[in-house]
Amino acid sequence: MSASSNNAEATIVARATPPGTGGIAVVRVSGPLARAIAARMLGALPEARQATFRTFRDAAGRMLDQGIALYFPAPHSFTGEDVLELHGHGGPVVVAGLVDAAVALGARLAEPGEFSRRAFQNDKLDLTQAEAVADLIASGSMQAARAALHSLSGAFSGAVDELKEKLVQLRSHVEAAIDFPQEEIDFLSDSALESRVEACANSFRQLRNNANIGRVLRDGYRVVIVGRPNAGKSSLLNCLSGQEAAIVTEVAGTTRDILREQINLDGLLVELVDTAGLREDPDRIEAEGIRRAREAMNRADAVMWVQDATRDQQACERPDDHLPADVPVVVVRNKADLSGDVPGLLQAEPLVVAISATTGAGIDALRSELRRLAGYRDLGEGAFTARQRHVDALERAYRHFDTGRVALREARAGELFAEELKLSQQALSEITGAFSSDDLLGRIFSEFCIGK
Repeated sequence: MSASSNNAEATIVARATPPGTGGIAVVRVSGPLARAIAARMLGALPEARQATFRTFRDAAGRMLDQGIALYFPAPHSFTGEDVLELHGHGGPVVVAGLVDAAVALGARLAEPGEFSRRAFQNDKLDLTQAEAVADLIASGSMQAARAALHSLSGAFSGAVDELKEKLVQLRSHVEAAIDFPQEEIDFLSDSALESRVEACANSFRQLRNNANIGRVLRDGYRVVIVGRPNAGKSSLLNCLSGQEAAIVTEVAGTTRDILREQINLDGLLVELVDTAGLREDPDRIEAEGIRRAREAMNRADAVMWVQDATRDQQACERPDDHLPADVPVVVVRNKADLSGDVPGLLQAEPLVVAISATTGAGIDALRSELRRLAGYRDLGEGAFTARQRHVDALERAYRHFDTGRVALREARAGELFAEELKLSQQALSEITGAFSSDDLLGRIFSEFCIGK
């Protein structure tokens, strides 16, 4: 964000509804001049928080539109500032006239996410709640929308704050033991301390698991389909997506580029990536497709290695050495209708599922295994959305906690444990924004849409 967006004295304006032609559009104004702009454009200031039918006029008094006006005086507004909302007709020319009129009266155009950033800076939302606003708008499934709404209500923030409080209490216990070494009781070895350490460890495990599920809910789960030519990769893509998304022929090398389809697995948004068949001595165009396939594998959350079960006899055969070591692999034995394989889960380690992309046999078992690999389960009202930065911060916080826990258990190093607890607490504070740099805030809010 530019320096101007950090100027708390500026009044900002933007269209808050999507661009284009529609029945209704909303123009939002926030800042110290909102009250004066409302009086000029509406003729008089509306009653606070009451929808009022008004004529909207420009700075010269010319009529621009008619619609509903809402005024929210500070601090009881989304941003914590004086806010004016004009609900008018959704024509681009009309909306542009309303925005231009506000600018002529002293406002400036808002930058992406600037309304939400002001809400954060004015303590109306913490950072996870502000991010949940954008996640709610961009939700790809109803489950993701509900989870984003739960985050907006403070569920994720509350869980983080609860864990931080446990760390603070633990630090207080340890630092008291350090400050009073003359006491006869060894506070660093008593059962109460061990119980608190274990309680923190359990809270970390639960929050990390739920945050990973929240990250998958928000971002989806990327599954790359790989295998030899004519193994049935494109048929599998079509079967899982329920449409003819990929061309299927008996000619080897039909797929030469990356094909992507999104499917919903009972609330889990999955991006399927179909790739060129992996083989030796491809032609130049096909070779480029294979290179892209290998790149897609490097960015995958999981890989489906598709085999032609009528040709490949080894059920545990896996892809070549180019597959990243930490990516889960499902070996999919296709053409079970011809090979004699019993459709469904054949073995759990390595994971092998027999299916027929032609008849659909075994597909339900494959869908179930994909959900399990993603670590996804329906948390109901307990679900919240999370971002990769949240997951990363949680991992750093846990590493600090675990380093200190080991030092305490093995060397009774209370000072080191206390320092690691402090660093763990700071990492958790980054999630809610209590401990965040301006650069981080700039990156986060720049991803928001204008008007939000």
